[in-house]
Amino acid sequence: MSAQSDVMVVAGVLALHYRIVPTDVCEGPSGTATSNYVAKDGDGRRWFVKSYPEHADLGAERRALELAEFAALGGVPVPVIRRTLDGNLIAVDGGVAVSVAAFAEGAETAGDGLYGERWAAVGATVGQLHRTLARHPDGPPRRAQSHEICDVQRGRHRLERLLARYAKQPPRFPFGTWARDTAQQRLDELPATATMLETLPATLTTQIVHGDLSSLNLMLEGEKVAAVIDFRPPAHRSPMWELGRIVLDPRTVLGAPNWPAGLATAVAAYGETNPAMPVEDLLTVPRVAAGYLACSVYPLSGPLEDPPAVTPELEAYGRARHKALGVLCARLDEAEEMLRDQLR
Repeated sequence: MSAQSDVMVVAGVLALHYRIVPTDVCEGPSGTATSNYVAKDGDGRRWFVKSYPEHADLGAERRALELAEFAALGGVPVPVIRRTLDGNLIAVDGGVAVSVAAFAEGAETAGDGLYGERWAAVGATVGQLHRTLARHPDGPPRRAQSHEICDVQRGRHRLERLLARYAKQPPRFPFGTWARDTAQQRLDELPATATMLETLPATLTTQIVHGDLSSLNLMLEGEKVAAVIDFRPPAHRSPMWELGRIVLDPRTVLGAPNWPAGLATAVAAYGETNPAMPVEDLLTVPRVAAGYLACSVYPLSGPLEDPPAVTPELEAYGRARHKALGVLCARLDEAEEMLRDQLR
């Protein structure tokens, strides 16, 4: 279908299933796996409409929306999800499936980085998020072996499989060549990564987390957090990994010279709003983030797995992510020392 016909279909679903009669529907910010729209109703309110692809697991998407609602009950700034007239989280009409939430007016993504009061605001919000999700019915927090959270052996297997595929299917474009060479570099450096991770505590906390917390899914209004969006289905993962994803964002944060001080401020604010999290866990945020990046094959696998998805933006992100790993490792001791001073 054309973009115009897609808009008309979305408008029809809104009227039929939500009793929202839009005066305007336009394409919204692009999603990783969804088509997004912004609809305006007769009262001037705007709604964020997410249209799922045909192959989407709607059961998983419903669980993700339920997790967002659960977080909102704990005071996390989550846009109100509009249910259908039948009380459903997702409207399905023919081959179209959509969800609707209030539009975060006046907010923008954290894509331009963290600075000033943003550090503490983001840390406190993520702390409140994890404190709330620790009470999720899918299970309380539990301890897991550190080597399971930063799994060097699994990283080795992933990198070796990726390089074997590149050997059978040599890259045809510059980014593919860079991705292959970078994967080889990561593999060669894994012994150093394993040594770096030996200082982690034997166990770390895992719990239900947001699942995709990044600068694109954190909306800010000035220096305050306005909305947390795009939850994934509930699953136990390391909250320190998730905190590191946002306060050590490779695209923005690690390019700023003062990030270790900002990191310490954010983690301290997190600890104040989530005092149940052990200090020994909080101190691991930069090391867990470094281990995760070092063992990851994203987006190095993109040229093989989904070539059309390798956009210039993804290429730039991949290069920034790899550069950020070097920056993080080079200043790891400095960042941890600032953290210790802040958390005393």
